[in-house]
Amino acid sequence: MVAWFDQGFRGRRAAAGIALAAALAATGCANMSEEQKSGTARGAMIGAAAGAVLGAVTDGSKGAVRGAAIGAGAGALGGYVWSSRMEQQKREMEAATAGTGVAVTQTADNRLKLEIPSDISFDVGRADIKPNFRAVLDTFAQGLQRNPAARVTIIGHTDSTGSDAINNPLSINRAAAVRDYLVARGVAIGRIAIDGRGSREPIASNDTAEGRARNRRVEIFVAEQAS
Repeated sequence: MVAWFDQGFRGRRAAAGIALAAALAATGCANMSEEQKSGTARGAMIGAAAGAVLGAVTDGSKGAVRGAAIGAGAGALGGYVWSSRMEQQKREMEAATAGTGVAVTQTADNRLKLEIPSDISFDVGRADIKPNFRAVLDTFAQGLQRNPAARVTIIGHTDSTGSDAINNPLSINRAAAVRDYLVARGVAIGRIAIDGRGSREPIASNDTAEGRARNRRVEIFVAEQAS
Protein backbone atom coordinates (compact mmCIF):
# COMPACT_ATOMS: atom_id res chain seq x y z
CA MET A 1 0.00 0.00 0.00
CA VAL A 2 2.84 2.38 0.85
CA ALA A 3 4.58 1.59 -2.43
CA TRP A 4 1.34 2.16 -4.35
CA PHE A 5 0.78 5.51 -2.64
CA ASP A 6 4.37 6.57 -3.28
CA GLN A 7 4.11 5.72 -6.98
CA GLY A 8 0.84 7.59 -7.31
CA PHE A 9 2.28 10.62 -5.56
CA ARG A 10 5.29 10.61 -7.85
CA GLY A 11 3.02 10.34 -10.87
CA ARG A 12 1.05 13.38 -9.72
CA ARG A 13 4.27 15.32 -9.16
CA ALA A 14 5.48 14.35 -12.65
CA ALA A 15 2.21 15.57 -14.15
CA ALA A 16 2.56 18.80 -12.21
CA GLY A 17 6.07 19.16 -13.59
CA ILE A 18 4.81 18.80 -17.13
CA ALA A 19 2.14 21.44 -16.51
CA LEU A 20 4.73 23.78 -15.02
CA ALA A 21 7.08 23.28 -17.95
CA ALA A 22 4.26 23.95 -20.38
CA ALA A 23 3.52 27.20 -18.59
CA LEU A 24 7.17 28.16 -18.80
CA ALA A 25 7.18 27.38 -22.50
CA ALA A 26 4.11 29.54 -23.01
CA THR A 27 5.82 32.40 -21.22
CA GLY A 28 8.84 31.99 -23.47
CA CYS A 29 6.59 32.14 -26.51
CA ALA A 30 5.09 35.47 -25.52
CA ASN A 31 7.33 37.47 -27.84
CA MET A 32 7.01 35.08 -30.79
CA SER A 33 4.73 35.53 -33.76
CA GLU A 34 1.69 33.27 -33.98
CA GLU A 35 3.30 31.26 -36.77
CA GLN A 36 6.32 30.44 -34.56
CA LYS A 37 4.39 29.39 -31.49
CA SER A 38 2.86 26.18 -32.80
CA GLY A 39 6.04 24.22 -33.43
CA THR A 40 7.77 25.58 -30.33
CA ALA A 41 4.91 24.70 -28.00
CA ARG A 42 4.63 21.21 -29.46
CA GLY A 43 8.31 20.58 -29.00
CA ALA A 44 8.15 21.94 -25.46
CA MET A 45 5.36 19.58 -24.45
CA ILE A 46 7.13 16.54 -25.92
CA GLY A 47 10.34 17.51 -24.18
CA ALA A 48 8.51 18.15 -20.92
CA ALA A 49 6.92 14.71 -20.91
CA ALA A 50 10.19 12.96 -21.65
CA GLY A 51 12.06 15.03 -19.06
CA ALA A 52 9.46 14.41 -16.37
CA VAL A 53 9.53 10.64 -16.85
CA LEU A 54 13.32 10.52 -16.81
CA GLY A 55 13.49 12.80 -13.77
CA ALA A 56 10.99 10.73 -11.85
CA VAL A 57 12.92 7.55 -12.52
CA THR A 58 16.32 8.97 -11.61
CA ASP A 59 15.53 11.42 -8.81
CA GLY A 60 11.99 10.99 -7.60
CA SER A 61 9.32 13.67 -7.56
CA LYS A 62 11.71 16.61 -7.43
CA GLY A 63 13.54 15.18 -10.40
CA ALA A 64 10.28 14.93 -12.29
CA VAL A 65 9.60 18.65 -11.95
CA ARG A 66 13.18 19.60 -12.78
CA GLY A 67 13.35 17.14 -15.68
CA ALA A 68 10.11 18.46 -17.12
CA ALA A 69 11.39 22.02 -17.11
CA ILE A 70 14.68 21.05 -18.75
CA GLY A 71 12.93 18.86 -21.30
CA ALA A 72 10.53 21.63 -22.22
CA GLY A 73 13.38 23.97 -23.00
CA ALA A 74 15.14 21.39 -25.15
CA GLY A 75 11.94 20.52 -26.98
CA ALA A 76 11.14 24.13 -27.69
CA LEU A 77 14.55 24.67 -29.21
CA GLY A 78 14.38 21.58 -31.40
CA GLY A 79 10.98 22.05 -33.07
CA TYR A 80 9.92 23.30 -36.48
CA VAL A 81 7.55 26.17 -37.19
CA TRP A 82 4.76 26.28 -39.75
CA SER A 83 5.10 29.84 -40.99
CA SER A 84 3.01 31.80 -43.45
CA ARG A 85 5.79 31.18 -45.99
CA MET A 86 5.47 27.42 -45.47
CA GLU A 87 1.70 27.61 -45.87
CA GLN A 88 2.10 29.63 -49.06
CA GLN A 89 4.54 27.13 -50.52
CA LYS A 90 2.19 24.27 -49.64
CA ARG A 91 -0.64 25.99 -51.54
CA GLU A 92 1.62 26.66 -54.51
CA MET A 93 2.73 23.04 -54.65
CA GLU A 94 -0.83 21.75 -54.34
CA ALA A 95 -1.76 23.88 -57.34
CA ALA A 96 1.34 22.89 -59.32
CA THR A 97 0.87 19.16 -58.71
CA ALA A 98 -2.92 18.90 -59.06
CA GLY A 99 -3.78 15.73 -60.97
CA THR A 100 -0.18 14.46 -61.06
CA GLY A 101 -0.38 12.01 -58.16
CA VAL A 102 2.10 13.98 -56.06
CA ALA A 103 1.03 14.06 -52.41
CA VAL A 104 1.57 17.44 -50.68
CA THR A 105 1.09 17.37 -46.91
CA GLN A 106 2.02 19.04 -43.64
CA THR A 107 3.67 16.52 -41.33
CA ALA A 108 2.96 16.19 -37.62
CA ASP A 109 6.24 17.96 -36.83
CA ASN A 110 5.45 20.96 -39.09
CA ARG A 111 7.39 20.03 -42.20
CA LEU A 112 6.13 20.30 -45.75
CA LYS A 113 6.29 16.91 -47.45
CA LEU A 114 6.14 16.12 -51.15
CA GLU A 115 5.85 12.46 -52.09
CA ILE A 116 6.59 12.05 -55.79
CA PRO A 117 5.57 8.74 -57.40
CA SER A 118 7.67 6.99 -59.99
CA ASP A 119 5.27 7.55 -62.88
CA ILE A 120 6.22 11.24 -63.04
CA SER A 121 9.68 11.25 -61.48
CA PHE A 122 12.01 8.48 -62.74
CA ASP A 123 11.94 5.53 -65.08
CA VAL A 124 12.69 2.06 -63.70
CA GLY A 125 16.38 1.71 -62.90
CA ARG A 126 17.13 5.33 -63.91
CA ALA A 127 17.99 8.55 -62.08
CA ASP A 128 17.20 10.93 -64.95
CA ILE A 129 14.42 13.38 -64.09
CA LYS A 130 11.40 13.04 -66.37
CA PRO A 131 10.20 16.14 -68.24
CA ASN A 132 6.86 16.34 -66.39
CA PHE A 133 8.72 16.28 -63.07
CA ARG A 134 10.74 19.35 -64.05
CA ALA A 135 7.72 21.65 -64.01
CA VAL A 136 6.95 20.56 -60.44
CA LEU A 137 10.53 21.21 -59.37
CA ASP A 138 10.56 24.61 -61.09
CA THR A 139 7.62 25.78 -58.95
CA PHE A 140 9.20 24.21 -55.88
CA ALA A 141 12.50 26.03 -56.44
CA GLN A 142 10.69 29.36 -56.79
CA GLY A 143 9.00 28.83 -53.44
CA LEU A 144 12.32 28.00 -51.79
CA GLN A 145 13.87 31.17 -53.12
CA ARG A 146 11.11 33.17 -51.44
CA ASN A 147 11.78 31.41 -48.14
CA PRO A 148 15.54 31.45 -47.48
CA ALA A 149 15.02 30.19 -43.91
CA ALA A 150 13.75 26.81 -45.12
CA ARG A 151 15.97 23.74 -45.35
CA VAL A 152 15.33 20.77 -47.62
CA THR A 153 15.84 17.03 -47.20
CA ILE A 154 15.45 14.77 -50.25
CA ILE A 155 15.15 11.00 -49.81
CA GLY A 156 15.20 8.51 -52.66
CA HIS A 157 13.55 5.08 -52.54
CA THR A 158 13.43 2.01 -54.79
CA ASP A 159 11.37 -1.16 -54.96
CA SER A 160 12.86 -4.53 -54.01
CA THR A 161 13.75 -5.53 -57.57
CA GLY A 162 17.49 -6.05 -57.76
CA SER A 163 20.07 -6.21 -55.00
CA ASP A 164 21.05 -3.65 -52.38
CA ALA A 165 24.24 -3.10 -54.34
CA ILE A 166 22.04 -1.67 -57.12
CA ASN A 167 19.17 -0.13 -55.16
CA ASN A 168 21.14 1.77 -52.52
CA PRO A 169 23.21 3.89 -54.92
CA LEU A 170 20.22 4.27 -57.26
CA SER A 171 18.13 5.78 -54.49
CA ILE A 172 20.90 8.21 -53.59
CA ASN A 173 21.43 9.12 -57.24
CA ARG A 174 17.74 9.96 -57.58
CA ALA A 175 17.89 12.25 -54.55
CA ALA A 176 21.07 13.83 -55.92
CA ALA A 177 19.43 14.43 -59.29
CA VAL A 178 16.62 16.36 -57.62
CA ARG A 179 19.12 18.35 -55.55
CA ASP A 180 21.20 19.22 -58.58
CA TYR A 181 18.12 20.35 -60.48
CA LEU A 182 17.11 22.67 -57.64
CA VAL A 183 20.64 24.05 -57.36
CA ALA A 184 20.60 24.78 -61.10
CA ARG A 185 17.41 26.79 -60.46
CA GLY A 186 19.11 29.00 -57.87
CA VAL A 187 18.67 27.13 -54.57
CA ALA A 188 21.88 27.13 -52.51
CA ILE A 189 23.34 23.65 -52.23
CA GLY A 190 24.06 24.22 -48.54
CA ARG A 191 20.32 24.27 -47.87
CA ILE A 192 19.78 20.75 -49.21
CA ALA A 193 20.56 17.39 -47.62
CA ILE A 194 20.06 14.10 -49.46
CA ASP A 195 19.73 10.47 -48.49
CA GLY A 196 18.91 7.16 -50.16
CA ARG A 197 17.01 4.37 -48.43
CA GLY A 198 17.15 1.78 -51.20
CA SER A 199 14.26 -0.65 -50.78
CA ARG A 200 14.32 -0.58 -46.97
CA GLU A 201 11.23 1.60 -46.43
CA PRO A 202 8.42 0.35 -48.67
CA ILE A 203 4.97 1.92 -48.41
CA ALA A 204 3.28 -0.91 -50.34
CA SER A 205 3.80 -4.58 -51.06
CA ASN A 206 6.62 -5.40 -53.45
CA ASP A 207 4.71 -8.51 -54.53
CA THR A 208 2.67 -6.59 -57.13
CA ALA A 209 3.58 -4.25 -59.97
CA GLU A 210 1.36 -1.56 -58.47
CA GLY A 211 3.05 -1.86 -55.09
CA ARG A 212 6.53 -1.73 -56.59
CA ALA A 213 5.56 1.41 -58.53
CA ARG A 214 4.47 3.09 -55.28
CA ASN A 215 7.71 2.16 -53.57
CA ARG A 216 9.81 3.74 -56.34
CA ARG A 217 9.48 7.31 -55.15
CA VAL A 218 11.20 10.45 -53.97
CA GLU A 219 10.23 12.24 -50.75
CA ILE A 220 11.07 15.92 -50.25
CA PHE A 221 10.81 17.58 -46.86
CA VAL A 222 10.97 21.33 -46.20
CA ALA A 223 11.40 22.70 -42.69
CA GLU A 224 11.91 25.97 -40.85
CA GLN A 225 13.77 25.57 -37.57
CA ALA A 226 12.21 27.21 -34.53
CA SER A 227 14.33 30.15 -33.40
